[in-house]
Amino acid sequence: MFKQNQDIFNTLAEALAEGVILVDKSQTIIATNSSTDNIFGYENGELEGQTLEILIPKDYHGTHEGHFKGYVKNTTKRQMAVGRDLYGLKKSGETFPVEVGLNPLTIYGNTYVLALVKDITERKKAEQELSHWANIFNESLNEIYIFDCETYNFVNVNQGAQKNIGYDLTELKSLTPLDIKPHYNKEQFVEKVKPLVEGLEEKLIFETVHQRKDGTTYPVEIHLQLSILGNKKVFVAVILDITERKNYTEKLESTVEKRTIELKKALAKEQELNELKTKFLSLVSHEFKTPLSGILTSTMLLEKYKLTEQQDKRDKHIKTISDKVHYLNNILNDFLSVERLEEGRIKYSPSSFKISKVVNEVIYNANMLLKDGQQINYPEDIDGFMLYQDEKIIELALSNIVHNAIKYSSENTIIDIDITQDETKTFFKVKDNGIGIPLKDQKNIFNRYFRAENALLTQGTGIGLNIVKDHLENLKGNVYFESKPGEGTLFTIELPNKAE
Repeated sequence: MFKQNQDIFNTLAEALAEGVILVDKSQTIIATNSSTDNIFGYENGELEGQTLEILIPKDYHGTHEGHFKGYVKNTTKRQMAVGRDLYGLKKSGETFPVEVGLNPLTIYGNTYVLALVKDITERKKAEQELSHWANIFNESLNEIYIFDCETYNFVNVNQGAQKNIGYDLTELKSLTPLDIKPHYNKEQFVEKVKPLVEGLEEKLIFETVHQRKDGTTYPVEIHLQLSILGNKKVFVAVILDITERKNYTEKLESTVEKRTIELKKALAKEQELNELKTKFLSLVSHEFKTPLSGILTSTMLLEKYKLTEQQDKRDKHIKTISDKVHYLNNILNDFLSVERLEEGRIKYSPSSFKISKVVNEVIYNANMLLKDGQQINYPEDIDGFMLYQDEKIIELALSNIVHNAIKYSSENTIIDIDITQDETKTFFKVKDNGIGIPLKDQKNIFNRYFRAENALLTQGTGIGLNIVKDHLENLKGNVYFESKPGEGTLFTIELPNKAE
C-alpha cells in the first residue's frame, strides 16, 4: 500500500522502546514493531491483519468502538483516554495497564492511526505504593511535619498534626517550627538540628513543648530526620504527644514521699518474706530433685528387666515413675493456682450438692495415702446436709486438710472428720493426732511457701493451705486451727450454706 515507505517506517518503529501499532480506519492492524509484539506476547507479524480489539479486554470493546470512531472523525494528535485508566490484553489473556498516544496519518489519500503504546504496570505499582504511603502519612494518629531544610517553612503536615495543633494546612505552610515551639528561638533551633545537617547524627530524639493555635501547650517527644523531597532537603518530624506520660510521671513523683513511708513500714515484712523466699528456693530444689532422682533411677532399672517373668518388677518401677510424675504435676498445679488467684482469674461455679458426695470422694482418695494402721473416722448424720457452693473448691479444700492430717501423723493413728450445719453455715472439722504446729510458727502457717520447723523434712511446698485460705475467703468462708506440738491439730473450715 505504501511499499516505498515501508523500510523507513520499520527502521523508525524498531528504534522506539514503545509499542508502535499502525491501524486503518476499520481498525485493522497494518503493522507493529517488535516492542508491540513483546508487550502483548505475539510473534513477529502475527498481529498484522487482525482487528485492534484483539489487544483490548472484552469489557472495554463497547466503549472503545465509540471512542475510535469519534477519533477518526476528528483526528488530532493526542493522548488517549485522558483521565481514564486503559488496559491492554496479552495473548495469554492477561490484562495490564497501558498508556496510549494517538497520531493521525494520511498516506496516499488513506487515513491511518499510529498508536504508541507503553506498558505502565511498574508505574502503576509505584503510584499505588506512593498512594499507600501517602494514606499512611495522612491518616497516622501521630503528628508528622515536613519542613524545608533551609527556610524551615512547613511543606506538608498530616491530618493528625493539623487536628492537634489547631492549624489547617494552608495556615501551617506559612509557619515554621519556631511558631509552634515557644521554648526555642531560631539560634537555639539551628544549634539543635546542627548534628543532622552536618551528618553527625542520623536521627534526633528530644522532648519539648508545642503551642496550639488557641495558645494551649502540650509536651511532645520529637523524632527528627533528614530526607529528600524532589530536589531539596527536608526535615521529617514525627511528633508523639506525651501528655499522658508526663501526667503519669508527675503523679508518680507526687506519691514518692507517701510510698517511702509505706515502704519503711513494710521493711520488716519484706525481711520476713526474704527469709520465706530462701526457704522456698531450698524447698523447691528438694521437692523437685527427690522425685526426679526417683524417676531417673526407676528408668535406669527398667532397662535391666527385659524378661517376661520380670514384669512385676517393671510394673513396680512404672508405678514409681507414675506416682512421682503425678506428685510433680500436683506441685505445678499448686503454683498455677497461686498465680490465677493473684491475678483474680478464678471464676467460681456454685451449684447445689450433697455434702456426703464430696466427703465420699475425699475419703476414697485419702484411703490410698493412709500409712500402716492409720484410720479415718467417717462423719455421722450428714446425709441430709446440702450446700450451694463451688463443689470442686470445697473438695479441694477438704482434701488438702485431710491429706495434711495423714502426712503429719504417724502410723496407727486416727483422723476424725466431723461436720455440722445450722441455718446459715456449715463447719468441717478435721482432727489428727500428729506432730502438731510449733507455737512460734502458727502465725505464719497460712503464708505462702511457709513450712513449720518440724515439717521441713516432710515432702510439701507450703502452698496448699495458702490456696485453701484464699479460695475460702473468696467464697465468704474461713479456715482456722488449734494445735499443740506433739498432740495434734484440729482444722476447721467454715462456709456459708449458700454462695452469694
